Amino acid sequence: MTVAIIDYGSGNLRSVAKAFERAVAEAGRSDAVVVTDQAEVVRAADRVVLPGVGAFGDCRKGLDAVPGMVEAMGEAVFTRGRPFLGICVGMQLLADRGLEHGSHPGLGWIPGAVVPLAPSDPALKIPHMGWNELEFESGAHPLLTGISPHDHAYFVHSYHFAVADAADRLATVDYGGPITAIVARGTVAGTQFHPEKSQATGLRLITNFLCWTP
Repeated sequence: MTVAIIDYGSGNLRSVAKAFERAVAEAGRSDAVVVTDQAEVVRAADRVVLPGVGAFGDCRKGLDAVPGMVEAMGEAVFTRGRPFLGICVGMQLLADRGLEHGSHPGLGWIPGAVVPLAPSDPALKIPHMGWNELEFESGAHPLLTGISPHDHAYFVHSYHFAVADAADRLATVDYGGPITAIVARGTVAGTQFHPEKSQATGLRLITNFLCWTP
């Protein structure tokens, strides 16, 4: 099985690739983890991963600048039914639009908008940075297998994904109100937190993604 991690000039590609390689090794699997900017590689992959660091609009421009990449992603997911994981801004790009420094179109794969964090407690700083406890209904989705409510994940962000349909939100964290932490719809999923920085919780989620057969 091939896991394609998309290189579009935005994302902690080395750390993401190393985390996937570790998950593959510890699970005794033989998956090939490939970092690529080639649309044909993504189109043919068995799993597709979209990392993302930076501003929503900049990341979307970077993705659009890679010839054929958005089309290849869509074909892999919607024609071939391959599982897809967005990480941080890579997850936010799944939305209809992002409202960071203006309004920018997203992929529109999961309805909703990426909006500024507005914690109810003025003492909470933005960006939201550090470890937070995940909240979810235990066992509600294969991606959550082996992860318990209140397990910690690592976040760095100033905007969050306000989903249009609560059924697409698998997990939240509390930061002056609920913030979307994991989304999923069909074969598409995403995490606001960085699984590659989230130690055991992140490694477990990556392993679950490798085994996920939606």
